[in-house]
This record gives sequence, C-alpha cells and structure tokens, in this order.
Amino acid sequence: MPASPRRFYPVCLLLCATLVCAAAERAAGQAPRTDAQARAVAARFAPVFYQALGDAPRFDYITNFDFDGDWRGDNNWAHAEDERFPLKAYVYYAVSETATHYFIHYAAFHPRDYKGGETRGRLLSDILNESVRRGGKYDPTGLAMEATVAHENDMEGCLVVVAKQGSDLTRARVVYVETLAHNRFLRYVVAGAAEGEANTVSLEDQHPLLYVEPKGHGIEAYQANDKRHPHALLRYAYDGRAAAPAPAAEAAGYDLLPILTTLWPRAHKGVSETYGLTTDYGRVGVSVALAGGRAPEERPVTVGRLGAAFLGKVGGHNMARPPWGWFDNKERDAQPGAWFFDPAGTIKRHFNAGDDFSVAYVWQPFLNIGATAR
Repeated sequence: MPASPRRFYPVCLLLCATLVCAAAERAAGQAPRTDAQARAVAARFAPVFYQALGDAPRFDYITNFDFDGDWRGDNNWAHAEDERFPLKAYVYYAVSETATHYFIHYAAFHPRDYKGGETRGRLLSDILNESVRRGGKYDPTGLAMEATVAHENDMEGCLVVVAKQGSDLTRARVVYVETLAHNRFLRYVVAGAAEGEANTVSLEDQHPLLYVEPKGHGIEAYQANDKRHPHALLRYAYDGRAAAPAPAAEAAGYDLLPILTTLWPRAHKGVSETYGLTTDYGRVGVSVALAGGRAPEERPVTVGRLGAAFLGKVGGHNMARPPWGWFDNKERDAQPGAWFFDPAGTIKRHFNAGDDFSVAYVWQPFLNIGATAR
C-alpha cells in the first residue's frame, strides 16, 4: 500500500532544508572539507623539527601517545624505556579555516619530560609535588606546580598560519608561526611575508624550521649554527612514513595523526585512562562566515567539560596538556582554550593584523562549524 503523502511531507522538508544549507555553505566558501583535504593542508605546511638530543636520546624521540599499544597515560614513563616499543615518529595536527587563512596546530608528544635528569629530576619533582600538596593554599595560581622539574608525558607544539590564494595550496604562503615553550607562546613572522613586532622564522619550501629542546621539549624557531644549542640534532621532516630513529641517526621521517579522531574523542570521556584532569571550557564565542556576502554571524558555541591534562603519575602529576589545554602564563586571564578553539581571533590580536585578515570561520570542526565529510 503506498505511503501517505502526509508521511513524506516532513522528509521532503528536511531534504529541502539540507539542500538549501549545503548550497548556502558552498556560497560562503563552506563546502564540506574531507579528512583527506585537511590532511593535505597539514602535510603541505608540516614543520621540520630539529630535535635536540639530551643525556637519554630515546626520551627525546617524538612519537604517538599510544606508542605502547594502549591509551593509558600512567604507564608511558615506564614503557618509554622498554625497547619492545619502537618510538615511531608521529605528529598530531588540527586544521581550521577562514576565508583568508588556514590555521594549523601541530603537537609533538614525548612520553617523558626529564628535565633535571631521569632520576634526579623525578625525585625533585616528587618532593615539589608533596610540598605543593601540603601547602597548596599558599600557591593559589598553581605556578609552583608548573615549575615541577620532570613529569610523565609531554606535549608541546605550534600554530602555523597560512595566507590562502584561492584553493591552490601551491600558492598559499606561511605568514605567522607561534610555538609553545613551557606555557609561553613565542611569536614569529616570516621575513617579508607579514608585518609585526616579532622575531622571524625560516622556511624550507613553506615548511617552518623549528627547534625542540632536549629533556623539556619546548619549541622555538630554529636558527642554524646557534651556539646556545650544543646538542646533537635529529631532523624530523614529514614524508608520510613514521620512522623509528636508529641510534645515532641524524634524520627521520614522520607521519601525521588527526587530533579530531584520536585525542579529541577521548577528551569527551572526562577523567579516564588517558586524561587525569578536566576543565569546563564553557561557551566559546566566534565569528562564522555566512552566505551571500552577508555580515559574519557572532555565534556562541558550547564546548563544555573536556579532558585537559593527560593522566601522569610520575614526577609532576597530570602536567602534560593537549592543545586545547595550552596557555600563555602572560595571558592567564584569556578564555581557556582560546588559542586552539579561536586561533584566528588570537592571532589577529597577537599580531595586530589588518582588516584583510578574516576571523570569520568557514570551517572549524572542533566547534562544529562547517561539515566534515569523511
């Protein structure tokens, strides 16, 4: 028996609304971006990391959080020294986009932050932990905890800002880079590509050259022949293959992992085997591009409570953070997660970018702006 036209009516309305929304998104430059397209953007501008090697080079190798086959954060310190687990080179990434720029976060993970040495640093960290625990009320800012010398898990990284030239990636150009080094965002411009009161970063075919310190893994712009950094260097460059560096190797290729399908879903579970602390990120206000040349819409997006620090019980407890947990100690009053959730607004403020720098997103998957077609 044929279905009643009345039953088709809501379906037709839904289909029409979907088609209208899709057309509006295309008119606003919000055509659904696939995972493959986002990866292509991340790969095109993936940094070259000059990783300095300290007293225990294996602990300076960049790898993935689940290098040991599980998503537990509280066994990574021990498993880092177990050679049954190769430390293959992976770097996490996330891409968002406005009409004028791409914003690409890259995050490098190390199973250990061993500042102060493997044993001495850990013991000193445990002493500091106990001191802060007993006298925590005298440290309302939490800065004493951040001074902990060593801790399980470590994740630092950078934000690469690329000026678009239509959809042609070969014509797009890196203009700004910010790196994370121990709760400080270091600001860089590309010489001749952007104006601003910042230091410069060098490029190799649009791939920023970055230096990763040994032991503590803070990241800054790489300067060739910098006498401040006497350590041996391991050069990581993206080639789509996750290499496990051989002893005394000078170069290794790395592969990319999307934050959207790895670290992000687990953050929504709250405290778990992966995350030891949570933060309520509340509502994030951002600008969203609209179709037909209309003025952008200011839209509050509820983010809510997320895992904000990896579970770690050696040395400083729960000290390593995913990119939405990164912050600058000099901007403690900034909204939590703004550097990750609203990179366009953050970068425009940091560099006093002009009116031709759009902060209206056509795609920001972490705030459900634009559709992601897989």
